[in-house]
Amino acid sequence: MSRKGGIISGGFQPLKAPDAPTIDSVSAGVLSADVTFSAPSDTGDGTIDSYVITAKQSDGTSASATASAAGTTSVSLTVGGTTTFAAQALSEYGPGQFSGFGNSTSVPTGQELYTWGRGSSGRTGQNDIIDRSSPVQVGSLTTWSQVSLFSHAVAIKTDGTMWTWGANSYGRLGQNNGIDVSSPVQVGSLTNWSQASAGGTHTAAIKTDGTLWTWGNNGEGELGQNIPYTTDRSSPIQVGALTYWSQVSAGGSQTLAIKTDGTLWAWGENNKGQSGLNSGTTNRSSPVQVGALTTWAQVSAGDLHTGAVKTDGTLWMWGDNGFGRLGLNTNQTIDVSSPTQVGALTTWLQVSAGVAHTCAIKTDGTLWAWGNNGSGRLGINTNQAVDVSSPVQVGALTNWSQVSAGSSHTVAVKTDGTMWAWGDSLRGAVGDGSIIFRSSPVQVGALTTWAQGAAGNQATAAIQQSFT
Repeated sequence: MSRKGGIISGGFQPLKAPDAPTIDSVSAGVLSADVTFSAPSDTGDGTIDSYVITAKQSDGTSASATASAAGTTSVSLTVGGTTTFAAQALSEYGPGQFSGFGNSTSVPTGQELYTWGRGSSGRTGQNDIIDRSSPVQVGSLTTWSQVSLFSHAVAIKTDGTMWTWGANSYGRLGQNNGIDVSSPVQVGSLTNWSQASAGGTHTAAIKTDGTLWTWGNNGEGELGQNIPYTTDRSSPIQVGALTYWSQVSAGGSQTLAIKTDGTLWAWGENNKGQSGLNSGTTNRSSPVQVGALTTWAQVSAGDLHTGAVKTDGTLWMWGDNGFGRLGLNTNQTIDVSSPTQVGALTTWLQVSAGVAHTCAIKTDGTLWAWGNNGSGRLGINTNQAVDVSSPVQVGALTNWSQVSAGSSHTVAVKTDGTMWAWGDSLRGAVGDGSIIFRSSPVQVGALTTWAQGAAGNQATAAIQQSFT
């Protein structure tokens, strides 16, 4: 690109190219990074045509990506380890100033799968049914991207394949049979699965094309396929024909999902109002919209209750209010059949509904819990016989990033990559090597590379980043 000049008062002078953009933040994934950057304060005399984001990798090689506007751009990398980033704007008058390499970030080369806790039915995927009280790697692969667990597990690899193991009654593993499996087995041969959720006795998953699929127990219509309740499915069957599902959560016997338009849909068991349809206790065998709003961001289906966060940061709960699990500070004998806001705050980021308790994280990194405190599962270090009917902060820290509420224990990850757990560990689910109850968070090992934790039925699964 050649530089041009122009007539400026005082004589002929070259027209000014843009100053350097500012890199605001970098978020690393497996051999990738999302780089957020701002436009230069001085864009020069011309119009900026594009931006180039360059990564200097740990082996000295470079990788780059272009963007048409300031914002967030994903850079694909070929080498893991310490990586720095620089940005430059290109205008009609030439390349602008170079920001210089900075924002040093550790980039993982892969992600490993670990499990611990109760081993019955093979739910830990270790090729046996033995309980374990500390994390053990499942196989040796480093290609896992997401996992969900209850008494069975479903996980997705970075190549888009889906794998299941554990209890297989009702065909919930999708293997076209009812035989329990104690190590990961691929579901079909497709490579376009993007998200999956293990429920009580059924499973739901979304493909990269936006289609939604379910299998397993259909006793309450939780598969959403508008088939008789007596008809279970032992392999994935599409729910309708739509191609714009974005997130799904399988609960005890209900399923909830969000579409790309922000609408929320529910089906399955509704005996406690857990589907949120405000229609008595009638079960639904196909998706029904929950209200008319288009602002739902995340949903979590528990055993008999459901929680969800809207795009405005408000938190909403419905279903069985026993033990105060809805967090509404209301009569625990009165269930709620439609979404009801928890307090008035607009700072909720993520919610996880367990069997009889709920946990959530705010945008300030604080962690909150409510509901059944049996076995210390709320993590608030109080009398385990005393339940909590409104959100109570877990400790005082502000660096929690992800939480998962299980049947009787909870696991969470901090922004520093450490894993913490609490509650029932009689089968080793807390993962700290003990088999006792823990009423406040204890660290699982000493690693700082955990990316995701999933609390199930007395067992835990987690994804850990690798840098080798």
